[in-house]
Amino acid sequence: MSKFILIVLDGFGIGAMDDVVKARPQDAGSNTFAHICRELPDLKLANLESIGLMNAANFESKLMKKSPAACYGTASLAHFGADTFNGHQEIMGTRPKQPLIKPFNESIHIIYDTLKASGYKVKYMGNKLKFLLVNDYITVADNLEADPGQIYNLTAPLDYISYEEVLKVGRLVRSVVPVSRVIPFGGSEVNIDDILAAVEEKDGRFIGINAPKSGVYNKGYNVIHLGYGVNEKVQVPYILGINKISITLLGKVADIVENPFGKSISCVDTREVLELTCREFEKMSHGFICTNVQETDLAGHAQNVNIYAEKLKISDDYIGRLKKSMAEDDLLLVMADHGNDPTIGHSHHTREQVPLLIYNKKMCSRFVGNRTTLSDVGATVCDYFQLPSPENGESFLKILQS
Repeated sequence: MSKFILIVLDGFGIGAMDDVVKARPQDAGSNTFAHICRELPDLKLANLESIGLMNAANFESKLMKKSPAACYGTASLAHFGADTFNGHQEIMGTRPKQPLIKPFNESIHIIYDTLKASGYKVKYMGNKLKFLLVNDYITVADNLEADPGQIYNLTAPLDYISYEEVLKVGRLVRSVVPVSRVIPFGGSEVNIDDILAAVEEKDGRFIGINAPKSGVYNKGYNVIHLGYGVNEKVQVPYILGINKISITLLGKVADIVENPFGKSISCVDTREVLELTCREFEKMSHGFICTNVQETDLAGHAQNVNIYAEKLKISDDYIGRLKKSMAEDDLLLVMADHGNDPTIGHSHHTREQVPLLIYNKKMCSRFVGNRTTLSDVGATVCDYFQLPSPENGESFLKILQS
Protein backbone atom coordinates (compact mmCIF):
# COMPACT_ATOMS: atom_id res chain seq x y z
CA MET A 1 0.00 0.00 0.00
CA SER A 2 1.34 3.46 -0.88
CA LYS A 3 0.49 7.14 -0.89
CA PHE A 4 1.04 10.02 -3.31
CA ILE A 5 1.09 13.47 -1.70
CA LEU A 6 1.03 16.63 -3.80
CA ILE A 7 1.81 20.01 -2.20
CA VAL A 8 0.97 23.08 -4.32
CA LEU A 9 2.75 26.21 -3.07
CA ASP A 10 0.32 28.68 -4.58
CA GLY A 11 2.04 31.38 -6.65
CA PHE A 12 5.58 29.99 -6.25
CA GLY A 13 7.05 30.63 -9.71
CA ILE A 14 10.66 30.25 -10.84
CA GLY A 15 10.85 32.57 -13.85
CA ALA A 16 8.74 34.17 -16.56
CA MET A 17 7.59 31.90 -19.38
CA ASP A 18 8.96 32.47 -22.88
CA ASP A 19 5.59 33.71 -24.15
CA VAL A 20 5.16 36.33 -21.43
CA VAL A 21 6.02 39.33 -23.62
CA LYS A 22 3.04 38.59 -25.85
CA ALA A 23 0.71 36.88 -23.39
CA ARG A 24 1.20 39.05 -20.29
CA PRO A 25 3.76 41.83 -20.88
CA GLN A 26 3.19 43.17 -17.37
CA ASP A 27 4.87 39.99 -16.06
CA ALA A 28 8.10 40.35 -18.06
CA GLY A 29 11.11 39.78 -15.83
CA SER A 30 9.13 38.08 -13.09
CA ASN A 31 10.79 35.40 -10.96
CA THR A 32 9.01 34.91 -7.66
CA PHE A 33 11.56 32.71 -5.91
CA ALA A 34 14.74 34.35 -7.23
CA HIS A 35 13.49 37.81 -6.30
CA ILE A 36 12.56 36.67 -2.79
CA CYS A 37 16.10 35.32 -2.41
CA ARG A 38 17.50 38.59 -3.75
CA GLU A 39 15.57 40.54 -1.13
CA LEU A 40 16.30 38.03 1.66
CA PRO A 41 19.74 36.52 0.96
CA ASP A 42 19.78 34.66 4.30
CA LEU A 43 16.63 32.68 3.49
CA LYS A 44 17.16 28.97 4.16
CA LEU A 45 14.66 26.28 3.13
CA ALA A 46 16.58 23.13 3.97
CA ASN A 47 13.98 20.54 3.02
CA LEU A 48 13.01 22.15 -0.27
CA GLU A 49 16.73 22.59 -1.01
CA SER A 50 17.32 18.87 -0.39
CA ILE A 51 14.63 17.82 -2.89
CA GLY A 52 15.93 20.04 -5.67
CA LEU A 53 14.53 23.56 -5.36
CA MET A 54 17.77 25.21 -6.48
CA ASN A 55 18.15 22.63 -9.27
CA ALA A 56 14.73 23.52 -10.66
CA ALA A 57 15.25 27.26 -10.13
CA ASN A 58 18.72 26.92 -11.73
CA PHE A 59 20.66 29.20 -9.41
CA GLU A 60 22.30 29.09 -5.99
CA SER A 61 21.85 31.57 -3.17
CA LYS A 62 24.06 32.47 -0.24
CA LEU A 63 22.70 29.60 1.88
CA MET A 64 21.05 27.23 -0.61
CA LYS A 65 22.76 25.09 -3.24
CA LYS A 66 21.80 22.57 -5.89
CA SER A 67 21.32 19.01 -4.64
CA PRO A 68 23.22 16.25 -6.48
CA ALA A 69 20.64 13.65 -5.40
CA ALA A 70 17.49 15.55 -6.40
CA CYS A 71 14.60 14.31 -8.53
CA TYR A 72 13.24 17.44 -10.16
CA GLY A 73 11.97 19.21 -13.24
CA THR A 74 10.01 22.26 -14.29
CA ALA A 75 6.58 22.80 -15.83
CA SER A 76 5.03 25.50 -17.99
CA LEU A 77 1.44 26.70 -17.84
CA ALA A 78 -0.72 25.47 -20.69
CA HIS A 79 -3.71 27.43 -19.44
CA PHE A 80 -4.22 31.01 -20.57
CA GLY A 81 -2.90 33.69 -18.23
CA ALA A 82 -1.86 32.75 -14.69
CA ASP A 83 -4.73 31.52 -12.57
CA THR A 84 -5.16 29.41 -9.44
CA PHE A 85 -8.44 27.85 -10.55
CA ASN A 86 -7.30 27.04 -14.08
CA GLY A 87 -3.89 25.99 -12.80
CA HIS A 88 -5.43 23.38 -10.52
CA GLN A 89 -7.81 22.13 -13.22
CA GLU A 90 -4.76 21.72 -15.43
CA ILE A 91 -2.86 19.90 -12.66
CA MET A 92 -5.80 17.51 -12.31
CA GLY A 93 -5.64 16.64 -15.99
CA THR A 94 -7.93 19.07 -17.79
CA ARG A 95 -6.90 20.25 -21.25
CA PRO A 96 -7.14 24.06 -20.99
CA LYS A 97 -9.81 25.71 -23.12
CA GLN A 98 -9.69 29.46 -23.69
CA PRO A 99 -12.73 31.22 -22.21
CA LEU A 100 -14.24 34.49 -23.40
CA ILE A 101 -14.33 37.76 -21.49
CA LYS A 102 -17.95 38.89 -21.43
CA PRO A 103 -19.75 41.29 -19.06
CA PHE A 104 -22.77 39.71 -17.38
CA ASN A 105 -25.17 42.06 -19.17
CA GLU A 106 -24.12 40.51 -22.49
CA SER A 107 -25.16 37.07 -21.20
CA ILE A 108 -28.13 37.98 -19.02
CA HIS A 109 -30.89 37.16 -21.50
CA ILE A 110 -29.71 33.64 -22.33
CA ILE A 111 -29.29 32.95 -18.61
CA TYR A 112 -32.79 34.33 -17.91
CA ASP A 113 -34.34 32.20 -20.67
CA THR A 114 -32.47 29.05 -19.54
CA LEU A 115 -33.57 29.39 -15.93
CA LYS A 116 -37.17 30.23 -16.86
CA ALA A 117 -37.31 27.21 -19.16
CA SER A 118 -36.13 25.07 -16.24
CA GLY A 119 -39.03 26.23 -14.09
CA TYR A 120 -37.35 28.89 -11.97
CA LYS A 121 -38.85 32.21 -10.93
CA VAL A 122 -36.48 34.80 -12.42
CA LYS A 123 -36.60 38.58 -12.08
CA TYR A 124 -34.51 41.32 -13.68
CA MET A 125 -33.05 43.68 -11.07
CA GLY A 126 -31.13 46.96 -11.26
CA ASN A 127 -31.47 50.16 -13.26
CA LYS A 128 -29.46 50.64 -16.47
CA LEU A 129 -27.29 47.61 -15.76
CA LYS A 130 -29.25 44.53 -14.79
CA PHE A 131 -28.66 41.40 -12.73
CA LEU A 132 -30.97 38.47 -11.94
CA LEU A 133 -32.80 37.36 -8.81
CA VAL A 134 -33.75 33.67 -8.88
CA ASN A 135 -36.43 32.14 -6.63
CA ASP A 136 -36.27 35.28 -4.45
CA TYR A 137 -32.95 34.32 -2.88
CA ILE A 138 -30.18 33.82 -5.47
CA THR A 139 -28.53 36.74 -7.27
CA VAL A 140 -26.70 36.11 -10.55
CA ALA A 141 -24.30 38.86 -11.62
CA ASP A 142 -20.71 39.83 -12.39
CA ASN A 143 -17.87 38.96 -10.04
CA LEU A 144 -16.43 42.31 -8.96
CA GLU A 145 -13.35 40.97 -7.19
CA ALA A 146 -11.55 39.31 -10.12
CA ASP A 147 -10.54 40.68 -13.52
CA PRO A 148 -13.79 42.06 -15.05
CA GLY A 149 -15.84 39.86 -17.35
CA GLN A 150 -14.19 36.55 -16.48
CA ILE A 151 -16.47 35.25 -13.71
CA TYR A 152 -20.18 35.27 -12.85
CA ASN A 153 -21.25 34.88 -9.21
CA LEU A 154 -24.35 33.35 -7.68
CA THR A 155 -24.81 34.73 -4.15
CA ALA A 156 -27.37 33.41 -1.67
CA PRO A 157 -28.39 33.48 2.03
CA LEU A 158 -28.15 29.83 3.06
CA ASP A 159 -30.54 30.09 6.00
CA TYR A 160 -33.32 30.54 3.42
CA ILE A 161 -32.26 28.28 0.55
CA SER A 162 -30.08 25.20 0.44
CA TYR A 163 -26.60 25.30 -1.05
CA GLU A 164 -27.58 22.27 -3.15
CA GLU A 165 -30.25 24.39 -4.85
CA VAL A 166 -27.80 27.27 -5.41
CA LEU A 167 -25.33 24.83 -6.99
CA LYS A 168 -28.08 23.39 -9.20
CA VAL A 169 -28.83 26.88 -10.54
CA GLY A 170 -25.10 27.50 -10.94
CA ARG A 171 -24.70 24.42 -13.13
CA LEU A 172 -27.47 25.66 -15.40
CA VAL A 173 -25.77 29.05 -15.73
CA ARG A 174 -22.46 27.29 -16.40
CA SER A 175 -24.02 25.28 -19.21
CA VAL A 176 -24.83 28.36 -21.35
CA VAL A 177 -22.02 30.88 -20.78
CA PRO A 178 -18.43 30.90 -22.09
CA VAL A 179 -16.68 32.81 -19.27
CA SER A 180 -13.85 31.31 -17.23
CA ARG A 181 -15.82 30.55 -14.06
CA VAL A 182 -19.29 30.47 -12.58
CA ILE A 183 -19.15 30.56 -8.77
CA PRO A 184 -22.24 29.58 -6.75
CA PHE A 185 -21.75 30.50 -3.08
CA GLY A 186 -23.50 31.66 0.04
CA GLY A 187 -23.35 32.02 3.79
CA SER A 188 -25.53 31.88 6.86
CA GLU A 189 -26.76 34.65 9.19
CA VAL A 190 -27.39 36.96 6.23
CA ASN A 191 -30.62 37.61 4.34
CA ILE A 192 -31.44 38.68 0.81
CA ASP A 193 -31.70 42.33 1.89
CA ASP A 194 -28.06 42.20 3.05
CA ILE A 195 -27.05 40.85 -0.35
CA LEU A 196 -29.11 43.38 -2.32
CA ALA A 197 -27.67 46.21 -0.20
CA ALA A 198 -24.21 45.20 -1.46
CA VAL A 199 -24.98 45.63 -5.17
CA GLU A 200 -22.32 47.75 -6.90
CA GLU A 201 -21.48 48.85 -10.44
CA LYS A 202 -17.98 49.05 -11.90
CA ASP A 203 -16.70 51.00 -14.93
CA GLY A 204 -20.24 51.46 -16.25
CA ARG A 205 -20.18 47.87 -17.65
CA PHE A 206 -20.24 45.47 -14.72
CA ILE A 207 -22.75 44.92 -11.93
CA GLY A 208 -22.50 42.50 -9.05
CA ILE A 209 -22.55 41.89 -5.32
CA ASN A 210 -19.69 43.16 -3.16
CA ALA A 211 -19.32 39.78 -1.48
CA PRO A 212 -17.34 40.88 1.62
CA LYS A 213 -19.81 43.72 2.20
CA SER A 214 -22.79 41.36 1.92
CA GLY A 215 -21.54 39.25 4.83
CA VAL A 216 -21.76 35.86 3.07
CA TYR A 217 -18.12 35.06 3.86
CA ASN A 218 -18.56 35.48 7.60
CA LYS A 219 -20.30 32.27 8.65
CA GLY A 220 -21.37 29.01 7.05
CA TYR A 221 -19.66 29.83 3.76
CA ASN A 222 -20.14 27.27 0.97
CA VAL A 223 -18.62 27.50 -2.51
CA ILE A 224 -17.74 25.44 -5.57
CA HIS A 225 -16.03 26.98 -8.62
CA LEU A 226 -17.41 25.74 -11.94
CA GLY A 227 -14.85 26.14 -14.71
CA TYR A 228 -15.22 26.49 -18.46
CA GLY A 229 -14.50 23.30 -20.35
CA VAL A 230 -13.92 21.33 -17.13
CA ASN A 231 -15.26 17.78 -17.00
CA GLU A 232 -14.75 16.22 -13.58
CA LYS A 233 -14.98 12.70 -15.03
CA VAL A 234 -11.63 13.05 -16.82
CA GLN A 235 -9.80 14.49 -13.81
CA VAL A 236 -7.64 12.76 -11.20
CA PRO A 237 -10.13 12.79 -8.26
CA TYR A 238 -12.89 11.16 -10.30
CA ILE A 239 -10.60 8.58 -11.91
CA LEU A 240 -9.11 7.61 -8.55
CA GLY A 241 -12.38 7.79 -6.65
CA ILE A 242 -14.38 5.60 -9.01
CA ASN A 243 -11.59 3.04 -8.63
CA LYS A 244 -11.89 3.11 -4.80
CA ILE A 245 -8.64 5.01 -4.18
CA SER A 246 -8.86 7.29 -1.12
CA ILE A 247 -8.60 11.02 -1.94
CA THR A 248 -8.25 14.06 0.32
CA LEU A 249 -8.09 17.64 -0.95
CA LEU A 250 -7.01 20.32 1.53
CA GLY A 251 -6.88 24.11 1.37
CA LYS A 252 -8.11 26.12 -1.58
CA VAL A 253 -7.97 23.09 -3.88
CA ALA A 254 -10.93 21.74 -1.86
CA ASP A 255 -13.00 24.70 -3.07
CA ILE A 256 -12.03 24.64 -6.72
CA VAL A 257 -11.62 20.97 -7.72
CA GLU A 258 -14.61 18.65 -7.67
CA ASN A 259 -14.07 15.56 -5.55
CA PRO A 260 -17.25 13.47 -5.65
CA PHE A 261 -15.84 10.36 -3.97
CA GLY A 262 -13.34 11.78 -1.49
CA LYS A 263 -12.82 14.19 1.38
CA SER A 264 -12.42 17.97 0.83
CA ILE A 265 -11.30 20.27 3.66
CA SER A 266 -11.23 24.04 3.14
CA CYS A 267 -8.53 25.93 5.03
CA VAL A 268 -6.36 29.04 4.52
CA ASP A 269 -3.85 29.23 7.38
CA THR A 270 -0.56 27.64 6.29
CA ARG A 271 0.29 25.95 9.57
CA GLU A 272 -3.24 24.63 9.98
CA VAL A 273 -3.59 23.25 6.46
CA LEU A 274 -0.21 21.50 6.64
CA GLU A 275 -0.92 20.12 10.10
CA LEU A 276 -4.14 18.68 8.70
CA THR A 277 -2.15 17.31 5.76
CA CYS A 278 0.26 15.49 8.06
CA ARG A 279 -2.62 14.02 10.05
CA GLU A 280 -4.41 12.85 6.92
CA PHE A 281 -1.17 11.37 5.60
CA GLU A 282 -0.57 9.46 8.83
CA LYS A 283 -4.15 8.11 8.91
CA MET A 284 -4.30 7.13 5.22
CA SER A 285 -3.06 3.65 4.35
CA HIS A 286 -3.27 4.03 0.56
CA GLY A 287 -4.34 6.99 -1.53
CA PHE A 288 -3.83 10.52 -2.83
CA ILE A 289 -3.59 13.82 -0.95
CA CYS A 290 -3.41 17.24 -2.60
CA THR A 291 -2.84 20.35 -0.49
CA ASN A 292 -2.88 23.97 -1.61
CA VAL A 293 -0.80 26.39 0.49
CA GLN A 294 -2.72 29.58 -0.27
CA GLU A 295 -0.95 32.10 1.94
CA THR A 296 2.13 32.23 -0.29
CA ASP A 297 -0.16 33.51 -3.03
CA LEU A 298 -1.82 35.98 -0.66
CA ALA A 299 1.61 37.35 0.28
CA GLY A 300 2.35 37.82 -3.41
CA HIS A 301 -0.88 39.75 -3.86
CA ALA A 302 0.08 41.89 -0.88
CA GLN A 303 3.55 42.45 -2.41
CA ASN A 304 5.05 41.40 0.93
CA VAL A 305 8.36 39.53 0.59
CA ASN A 306 8.77 38.94 4.32
CA ILE A 307 5.38 37.30 4.80
CA TYR A 308 5.93 35.22 1.66
CA ALA A 309 9.23 33.96 3.09
CA GLU A 310 7.59 33.26 6.45
CA LYS A 311 4.99 31.03 4.77
CA LEU A 312 7.72 29.24 2.80
CA LYS A 313 9.60 28.50 6.04
CA ILE A 314 6.49 27.02 7.64
CA SER A 315 5.88 24.92 4.52
CA ASP A 316 9.50 23.77 4.51
CA ASP A 317 9.25 22.56 8.10
CA TYR A 318 6.15 20.50 7.38
CA ILE A 319 7.66 19.08 4.19
CA GLY A 320 10.50 17.84 6.38
CA ARG A 321 8.00 16.21 8.71
CA LEU A 322 6.26 14.51 5.79
CA LYS A 323 9.56 13.22 4.43
CA LYS A 324 10.33 11.55 7.76
CA SER A 325 6.94 9.83 7.95
CA MET A 326 6.95 8.50 4.38
CA ALA A 327 7.25 4.79 3.65
CA GLU A 328 9.53 3.50 0.89
CA ASP A 329 6.84 3.42 -1.80
CA ASP A 330 5.26 6.79 -0.94
CA LEU A 331 5.87 9.70 -3.28
CA LEU A 332 5.91 13.42 -2.48
CA LEU A 333 5.71 16.10 -5.18
CA VAL A 334 5.98 19.83 -4.44
CA MET A 335 5.03 22.32 -7.17
CA ALA A 336 3.12 25.53 -7.89
CA ASP A 337 0.23 26.60 -10.10
CA HIS A 338 1.67 29.92 -11.43
CA GLY A 339 3.84 32.74 -10.09
CA ASN A 340 3.05 35.72 -7.87
CA ASP A 341 6.20 37.82 -7.74
CA PRO A 342 5.98 40.15 -4.72
CA THR A 343 8.56 42.50 -6.25
CA ILE A 344 7.13 42.90 -9.77
CA GLY A 345 5.26 46.13 -9.10
CA HIS A 346 1.69 44.90 -9.49
CA SER A 347 -0.48 42.78 -7.21
CA HIS A 348 -1.60 40.14 -9.72
CA HIS A 349 -0.41 36.63 -10.55
CA THR A 350 2.63 36.31 -12.81
CA ARG A 351 2.93 33.91 -15.74
CA GLU A 352 5.93 31.82 -14.67
CA GLN A 353 7.27 28.33 -14.93
CA VAL A 354 6.92 26.27 -11.76
CA PRO A 355 9.20 23.77 -10.04
CA LEU A 356 8.55 20.03 -9.84
CA LEU A 357 10.30 18.70 -6.73
CA ILE A 358 9.92 14.96 -6.21
CA TYR A 359 10.88 12.86 -3.22
CA ASN A 360 10.83 9.13 -2.65
CA LYS A 361 13.17 7.29 -0.30
CA LYS A 362 14.39 5.01 -3.11
CA MET A 363 14.71 7.57 -5.96
CA CYS A 364 17.57 9.94 -6.57
CA SER A 365 19.26 11.99 -9.30
CA ARG A 366 16.48 12.20 -11.87
CA PHE A 367 15.53 15.07 -14.17
CA VAL A 368 11.98 14.72 -15.45
CA GLY A 369 12.43 17.51 -17.97
CA ASN A 370 10.82 20.83 -18.75
CA ARG A 371 7.22 19.72 -18.97
CA THR A 372 4.91 21.66 -21.29
CA THR A 373 1.80 21.35 -19.12
CA LEU A 374 0.95 21.04 -15.44
CA SER A 375 -1.28 18.12 -16.46
CA ASP A 376 1.78 15.88 -16.61
CA VAL A 377 1.53 15.79 -12.82
CA GLY A 378 -2.06 14.51 -12.94
CA ALA A 379 -1.07 11.88 -15.51
CA THR A 380 1.77 10.79 -13.21
CA VAL A 381 -0.62 10.47 -10.26
CA CYS A 382 -2.91 8.17 -12.27
CA ASP A 383 0.07 6.18 -13.53
CA TYR A 384 1.32 5.76 -9.95
CA PHE A 385 -1.98 4.08 -9.05
CA GLN A 386 -1.95 2.09 -12.34
CA LEU A 387 -5.13 3.75 -13.60
CA PRO A 388 -6.11 5.36 -16.93
CA SER A 389 -4.71 8.79 -17.69
CA PRO A 390 -6.77 11.97 -17.34
CA GLU A 391 -7.86 14.00 -20.37
CA ASN A 392 -4.50 15.76 -20.68
CA GLY A 393 -0.88 15.16 -19.75
CA GLU A 394 1.92 12.63 -20.06
CA SER A 395 3.23 10.69 -17.07
CA PHE A 396 6.91 10.99 -16.07
CA LEU A 397 6.76 8.07 -13.62
CA LYS A 398 8.94 5.84 -15.83
CA ILE A 399 11.71 8.46 -15.73
CA LEU A 400 11.60 8.37 -11.95
CA GLN A 401 11.67 4.57 -11.85
CA SER A 402 14.39 4.06 -14.48
